[in-house]
Amino acid sequence: MADEMMVKELEEVVVRFSGDSGDGMQLAGNIFSNVSATVGNDICTFPDYPADIRAPQGSLTGVSGFQVHIGANKVFTPGDSCNVLVAMNPAALKTQVQYCRPDGLIITDSDSFAAKDLEKAQFKTDNPFEELNIKQEVMEVPISSMCKESLKDSGLDNKSMLRCKNMFALGLVCWLFNRDLKIAEEMLREKFAKKPQIADANIKVLNDGYNYGANTHASTSTYRIESKEPKAKGLYMDVNGNKATAYGAIAAAEKAGLELFLGSYPITPATDILHELAKHKSLGVKTVQCEDEIAGCASAVGAAFAGDLAITTTSGPGVCLKSEAMNLAVIAELPLVIVNVQRGGPSTGLPTKSEQGDLLQALYGRNGESPMPVIAATSPTNCFDSAYMACKIAVEHMTPVVLLTDAFIANGSAAWHLPNLDEYPSITPPYVTPDMQGSWTPFKRNEKTGVRYWAVPGTEGFMHRIGGLEKSNANGVISTDPENHNLMTQLRQAKVDKIADCIPDLEVEGDQDADLLIVGWGGTYGNLHAAMDEMRAAGKKVALAQFQYINPLPKNTTEVLKKFKNIVVAEQNLGQFAGYLRMQIPGLMVSQFNEVKGQPFVTKELVEAFTKLMEE
Repeated sequence: MADEMMVKELEEVVVRFSGDSGDGMQLAGNIFSNVSATVGNDICTFPDYPADIRAPQGSLTGVSGFQVHIGANKVFTPGDSCNVLVAMNPAALKTQVQYCRPDGLIITDSDSFAAKDLEKAQFKTDNPFEELNIKQEVMEVPISSMCKESLKDSGLDNKSMLRCKNMFALGLVCWLFNRDLKIAEEMLREKFAKKPQIADANIKVLNDGYNYGANTHASTSTYRIESKEPKAKGLYMDVNGNKATAYGAIAAAEKAGLELFLGSYPITPATDILHELAKHKSLGVKTVQCEDEIAGCASAVGAAFAGDLAITTTSGPGVCLKSEAMNLAVIAELPLVIVNVQRGGPSTGLPTKSEQGDLLQALYGRNGESPMPVIAATSPTNCFDSAYMACKIAVEHMTPVVLLTDAFIANGSAAWHLPNLDEYPSITPPYVTPDMQGSWTPFKRNEKTGVRYWAVPGTEGFMHRIGGLEKSNANGVISTDPENHNLMTQLRQAKVDKIADCIPDLEVEGDQDADLLIVGWGGTYGNLHAAMDEMRAAGKKVALAQFQYINPLPKNTTEVLKKFKNIVVAEQNLGQFAGYLRMQIPGLMVSQFNEVKGQPFVTKELVEAFTKLMEE
């Protein structure tokens, strides 16, 4: 262990692991994040990987990265740039050095910097550090050869030994930040529970990486990040948005007393929700991996009709295919949650990158007047609450609901305080009651909420038929009457509008008399909050309103926005939410900040743009 005199205490640090797609950088980053979250640090992560199933080894397009921001206090973003960059090969160094701070530390696997490796990464000389004009401190470590030496008696073949090199790098980083390896070892034992030999090899290499740092004193000092912010007592875990979404749906089903059904088709970046829910049959969860997106949604509509809490998960291209079945749930007034984990578009676009381009699709991307509540999760941990509330609204208001997340928060993770479900609001399905027998019709509604009563098939005395053709409001039979269609269209819209009575008011963080109000929605919350904090620290009066509920908007939206003279709407599209706000609030004047890069906002760029707006 490094001498205590050489331990520097830091408020925060950003570490970026990068290497070939097969180098296990996501695993190393995940474990380091978990170790940090478990000791009470706040974390925010950003996995950044290519769409290629397996790009050529050592190529520039095949570089996979994982960035984690660790803080003694609350952190909102994965960081604009990193203090420590792990670059496992020349391609990683070349593509990722732009994210390393000038005073940062770069750790490389010197064994992966042979002439052929430099050639694959398109270096012109044999000195990549000089060619890239690298000024940062560089720690060149022969990671590959040390892995082979470490595992020479393990009985593993050469390829399997080299697969452990990510753990050597992780061990070295754990030494650098005074991390206890016990949690990392437990995670490896769990991951490779069916392959104990592989688990042992990874754990040995992890410890050897740690000891290499301690024994060689490879850097002048090590660092510690002690948690400053008092945390609520309870259990914490590192959770990503997709897992939190799955847990939120399970919790809602439990609270509603319903079985959870997922009909889905694999699509990046939403597939992990299917993977997670498939593990929970013991909780009554039913998952069906269907033959296509249409079947995934249609099977969920059928499950909703049969009395389940039904969800279907996808990304933008899948929503295009699901739209007809979604419309069936609108006209039949059935509870269904459609999760869209947004990615870069249009078409196949950027499958592994993040975007906010599907907002108008969620609001209007169906034929006819097809109103649907839309909720947007704001962070990895908020995915739990957003999924829970999407399910609550779907069930209690007998409507399909769109839940928008995005690749950034779905794959990114944060430290999550495991919630107490007793503190969550109840979910009460609007079932028919025995006294309605004989007078009930399929579209008999609660007079206050406009919600139709739910007769689960098989309930004695409530046999009925619903479907995609317009029905009579009076008796539920097929109707082409113009007045009836007009009435049913109005009733379906009014039912969604009334949901505004059941959602929280819009909150404004920061200066209530701000000279500039930043407005965002969904997964940009962390970056916009960090920009606001930075500007306020510089003496500027700035506030932030981040929308989680988009359709309907919170009841106080107009009142809040009209208070501020200068408003900027920042989003990762070309202005969809800004246009929607102008439509909902006639006369509203807003500026826009729009970027569509497939990457999270960069806080520094936001601060510069917002400061310029204020000066103008």
